[in-house]
Amino acid sequence: MLLKDSWKQKGYVDEPIPEGTNLKEEIRRMAREKNAVIMAHYYTDGEVQDLADFVGDSLALAQKAAQTDADIIVMCGVHFMGETNKILCPNKKVLVPDLNATCSLAESCNAEDFSKFVADHPGHTVISYVNTTAATKAVTDVVVTSGNARQIVESFPKDEKIIFGPDQNLGGYINSITGRQMLLWNGACHVHEKFSLEKILALKQEHPEAKILVHPECKGPVVKIADKVGSTAVLLKFAIENEATVFIVATESGILHEMQKRCPQKTFIPAPPNDSTCACNECNYMKLITLQKVYNCLKYEWPTVEVDPQIAERALVPIKRMLEISERLGL
Repeated sequence: MLLKDSWKQKGYVDEPIPEGTNLKEEIRRMAREKNAVIMAHYYTDGEVQDLADFVGDSLALAQKAAQTDADIIVMCGVHFMGETNKILCPNKKVLVPDLNATCSLAESCNAEDFSKFVADHPGHTVISYVNTTAATKAVTDVVVTSGNARQIVESFPKDEKIIFGPDQNLGGYINSITGRQMLLWNGACHVHEKFSLEKILALKQEHPEAKILVHPECKGPVVKIADKVGSTAVLLKFAIENEATVFIVATESGILHEMQKRCPQKTFIPAPPNDSTCACNECNYMKLITLQKVYNCLKYEWPTVEVDPQIAERALVPIKRMLEISERLGL
């Protein structure tokens, strides 16, 4: 198949879909015929999550990619997730429905600048958050997710000199609960940075019985008022198991879809950002993934995610190390 120049320029296939097409049925049909697995992150739209074979956080998605026997992986998420899948599955075709679905956190940590930062601080073990490009992972000793960062950091001796990047909020949180003094890269997630402490406290006054759930990428003052701090998977588990019936959720609002599905009798309130015009906080990159793009992506088997083989070889080492430590720790 020859790609149209307009597709290349836009980063996704914009071919019109025949009127009356049942997108969900056709996507599932093509997935069966092409032996494709559709994976989605909790932050994508609910209709994309409902269509996926597997929905999870970054750690679970990486673990699933490493185990799949599918010929094609459709990663409904942001670009670095597709890169991670390609690194773990170099012989599989990895598709991301829209190449414009990048990540502000990954973009905040340019590999060249991070390499210089590492070189300027010799003798440090380098721990990078999974929300980084393959090139940044290639200068890393071990990768972590928000779901295993604390445990992996604590697997190193207490006197280990560590560089942690790129999320300074997550790194600062890990420092505060472990007593470490990791050297932090100055990066942040544009979604989690924007939560308003004042508005969350106001919601708590309106709903005094509510539990506050907070992702560790949030700023310190927001983390401090949480009843539970954790990855999307950890927050989901807490919501399911806790006896509370009302929750204020300070992470990307896409997770509320799965929370409500799993706990229909409970109430989930999205924590608002500083922008007074919005009642919830969304990742505009995750929301680029639509059913229409998933359909065209599978039909034309493009856009594909490619990683330079030399970078992939180096980046595979810290990713595999994360998966091995996670398995050993039962995460």
